[in-house]
Amino acid sequence: MKLAIDAMGGDNAPEQIILGVNRALKENPELVLTVFGDEAKIRTYLDQNSRAEVVHSPDVILGTDEPVRAVRRKKESSLVMMAEAVAKNEAAACVSAGNTGALMAAGLFIVGRIDGVERPALAPTLPTIDGRGFVMLDLGANSDARPEHLLQYAVMGSVYAEKVRGIDNPRVGLLNIGTEEKKGNELTKAAFSLLNGANDLHFIGNVESRDLLNGVADVVVTDGFTGNMVLKTLEGTALSIFSMLKQSLASSLKTKIGAVLLKEELYALKNKMDYAEYGGAGLFGLKAPVIKAHGSSDANAFFHAIEQAYKMAQANVPSIIESQISSGEGESN
Repeated sequence: MKLAIDAMGGDNAPEQIILGVNRALKENPELVLTVFGDEAKIRTYLDQNSRAEVVHSPDVILGTDEPVRAVRRKKESSLVMMAEAVAKNEAAACVSAGNTGALMAAGLFIVGRIDGVERPALAPTLPTIDGRGFVMLDLGANSDARPEHLLQYAVMGSVYAEKVRGIDNPRVGLLNIGTEEKKGNELTKAAFSLLNGANDLHFIGNVESRDLLNGVADVVVTDGFTGNMVLKTLEGTALSIFSMLKQSLASSLKTKIGAVLLKEELYALKNKMDYAEYGGAGLFGLKAPVIKAHGSSDANAFFHAIEQAYKMAQANVPSIIESQISSGEGESN
């Protein structure tokens, strides 16, 4: 199976991207990767491997570029050429750590949307205390949403949780300000009604943000505006806690000795709560898997993003989503 990779997107490109590519090729003997970007820079870090093809792209979409304009004008950028390879069926999926808006635009305009999907959703897998993790969507592809969109998000998230994450009958929760059925605004009230009457969804009702990391649901749906704020709050809180912990452990000789003794446990805790271990954010609802790795991805994070795209392609997730959407699964009784 062949995947397409944008080697020039992200804060640590191309070095960390290519180191992740090297690991993915080493650990997956059947995987073939086409890597787009500055060929000279890429080959500086790329291991000699017959399953790695480099395609030179002279241009780069920057994080400061206006997304839609950049996709339309920078036809020879690594991100656009990567998406075109998928659209031409030259690759089964693609991965980039570059400009999020540009990747979403390329996904919509080049890869294409699944028939029947009204709005694709950005969906990362976030960590939980028990290590199980949960899929949350939408986290920023669309600021606004209608109840019907949240129903489709639930269908897409459930397919991914079952086929890629191996969760039988995944629990679907609707993010709200309370667990009671009548809580929330007009969007969540209407969405609750649709989800509660949906076929083939294990809907468990409303869930609160304070319970997300306790693993209250396997799939959590919300609008993109709310979801993006929740994601950034979780990121900021985690960074702040680890920063405060680091300062506390360096505050005296006693705590420094304790830190040395607890070093392995602290690293394990940090890795447990690192969402990069689960891969990137999938842009669900497109004709092929499109994965957005975090902009600050190191080699480990990008490796997991490649693994995620590989598993989605192997499981034919877009085809299953298309089948369920077209057959009316998830519609109300």
